Formats: sequence, C-alpha cells, structure tokens
Amino acid sequence: MKTSVVLLWFSMLLFLQIDTHISPVRPSAVPQKIAGGFQFTEGITADPNGTLYFSDIPAGLIYQISPDGTLSKYIETNQSNGLQVAPDGSLIVCESAGPRRLFRIDRQKNIITLADGYNGKKFNSPNDCWLDPKGGVYMTDPRYGSRDDMQQDGEHVYYITPDRRVIRVIDDMIRPNGLIGTPDGTLLYVADHAAGKTWLYDIQKDGTLTNKRLFCSDGSDGMTLDSRGNVYLTWRRQVKIYTPDGQLLDTIDLPESPTNVCIGGPERQTLYINTPSAVYAIDLITKAVGTN
Repeated sequence: MKTSVVLLWFSMLLFLQIDTHISPVRPSAVPQKIAGGFQFTEGITADPNGTLYFSDIPAGLIYQISPDGTLSKYIETNQSNGLQVAPDGSLIVCESAGPRRLFRIDRQKNIITLADGYNGKKFNSPNDCWLDPKGGVYMTDPRYGSRDDMQQDGEHVYYITPDRRVIRVIDDMIRPNGLIGTPDGTLLYVADHAAGKTWLYDIQKDGTLTNKRLFCSDGSDGMTLDSRGNVYLTWRRQVKIYTPDGQLLDTIDLPESPTNVCIGGPERQTLYINTPSAVYAIDLITKAVGTN
C-alpha cells in the first residue's frame, strides 16, 4: 500500500513538472496577421470581453479591434505607446510625445492625467506601464530619438501611487523598456532593452522595489505573463517564452521584430503580437494571467 502511494505521488510530481515545462503554444499553430499597414504599432492590450487596443505611435492614434475582428480608430493621442486596460474598463496610456505623460481614458473618452513629470521636470518618453492591484502604476521612461530633448537625468522607472505621487523606483538601468507584474502584486519584471537583460524585483508595500536579480539574458520591448506564470518577451524577430524560473521554453518567429504582446480574445487564450507594421495572433493552450 505504501509503495503504491509513493509511486502515485511521484507520478503526480513528474506530471506537474512536465506540464509546467511544455510549450504554451498550441501544437502546429503559427502567427496569423489580423491587421496591417500601420506605421509603428505598440502597446497592445485586451479587455476581458476580447476587445484589443493598440497604439500606432507616428500616426498619433489608438486603434481597437472588436471581438468580431472589426478594426476602428479609438482616439487620437500625442504618440501613445504602452497601454493597459484597467478593471473599470478605462485605458491607462503612456504618451511619449507632447505632454509626455501617463494618463487615463475613461469609458466616455475623457482624459485624466495621472502624472506628467518627476522632480519638476517632464518625463523623457513614457514607454510602458503596468497597473498593480492597489491601483498604482509602474512606468518605464527611456528616451528614444533625440538625446538633446531628454528631460530627466537618466532613463529610469517610476511608480505612480494611487494618490498620484511619483516615486523613482529604478535608477540603475541603461534603457528600461518593457515591464509586467504578477497579479498578486508581489513581483515585477523589468527589461533593460539597451543592456539585453530582464530583471526581477520584489515589490514592497509602499511600491518600492527590492531584491533585484537577473531573470534572463534577453532584453524585451513589451512583455506579458500567462496563467502558468510564463513570461513572454519581445526580442529580435522573436517572442521568447520563459518559465517562471527563467528557463527558455519556446520561441515564436516573426517577419519583423515584435514590439509588444498580450493575451486576450473571447476565450482569453490567444497571444496577440505587435510588430511595426502589423498585428499578429497565435493560439495558446494557456490563458491570460489571472484566469483559470
């Protein structure tokens, strides 16, 4: 009897180990272009109903794709970049030109500025954002383009608290870009795009970060997580999928370098990928983070 129990327990452990280390990409699936002809797309994000939102930076537009596949213009911006749908259905936006701010678009398309600078100076170019469970927002602020117009003393990461205070939480990166946090609000992944590395931090109660450690030796533009905790990085014409412990699990090849990713769709089981000119989709066997 004891031998049978031990064998059953070992078999379950083996199954779980294998299950967490198989590719989340559906077998034989390949990326399919679902929209194209853009100037430079970024910031793709999805709401729970399957609607997608993404930026076309040079065009100064945010587009949406409805669950039935209809593409339409959502709103004009000053070169919006990273986006995230908030639980109340509003859209958090990084605006990389003009006011250079982080703002929210409510369901009536009213714009509410959340932060437009740090220490009396404008941000460089708000790039990517992640809304934490408390309602605060982590934001990367690199500078692409002219260095003469860089406002801050370097390229850093900020935390905008729920009451709109701005805290600098990372100041030792060359050019931070993509970032994503775990749904319980305890861990934050941040890519240093210029250094070609992605780092992992513990999130403290006040929003500050501690215990920096190397997650993997790949950088990323945008990134996302799935329901298993796998991390999806956009790096050099590939989406690279890593296990939560930093092991490379799979790669998805693309005709252009991907700029951002999210998991959405009606079943929340499709990976959507920005490239400069297009949006692609590929089916997964896992789901969006926070879903069963």
